Amino acid sequence: MTTFPQWLPWALLSAVFAALTAIFAKLGLQNIDSDMAMLLRTVIISVVLAMFVAAAGKWSNPLQLPGPTVAWLALSALATGASWMCYFRALQRGPAAQVAPVDKLSVVLVALFAVTFLHERLGWREWLGVVMIGGGVLLMALKR
Repeated sequence: MTTFPQWLPWALLSAVFAALTAIFAKLGLQNIDSDMAMLLRTVIISVVLAMFVAAAGKWSNPLQLPGPTVAWLALSALATGASWMCYFRALQRGPAAQVAPVDKLSVVLVALFAVTFLHERLGWREWLGVVMIGGGVLLMALKR
């Protein structure tokens, strides 16, 4: 019998919040430059997350973290910022129903990068899912 993965509810909630992000951002981008909108969003996220970490008692001194950990997280932050900047510009210029699925091409790229750089292995079902997601992105992105 298959066990229910503990990560699945969090991943599903992530998908729900990501979908809401696209809708709320599209509505919020109507009267503001996309870069300024991203800055405002980032400040709000930073404040809320700082309050959450403090309230949960999870604060630790980041200067005591190992150098490689900080470097990888810094690269992740830079990639996130670049992704958000591109995403907000795309949302400002295109329909959310097309922009968001193309953004999810990241799922295909994560699978490819994980196999290439992290030496993870995917079974045939996972590869089929990756191909289907890629095909779905193409169907959603291309004009009729």
